[in-house]
Amino acid sequence: MGQYALRLPDSLMKQVKKVAADDSVSVNQFILSAVAEKTATIATEKFFAERAGKGNATAFARALSKVKNRPPVPGDELQRSRSVTRRPRRNTP
Repeated sequence: MGQYALRLPDSLMKQVKKVAADDSVSVNQFILSAVAEKTATIATEKFFAERAGKGNATAFARALSKVKNRPPVPGDELQRSRSVTRRPRRNTP
């Protein structure tokens, strides 16, 4: 297992100690978990960016055109929110 000396500002270390204690884990375990979570997030973003680059809009439209137009299954409906407003589209040259 590798070792790395980590320097944290006092204010951040204080927060880390509190959160780790609240979660009943050691500071080391908390930092290990945070680093693992961040690395997984970056790997996931990279995976989906690469996957999106392989997309084919024509093939997607063709596949989507085969789906029957039916109402959603009860409980699967989109909720309409009155608080959400759409921005008007910009006129682009």
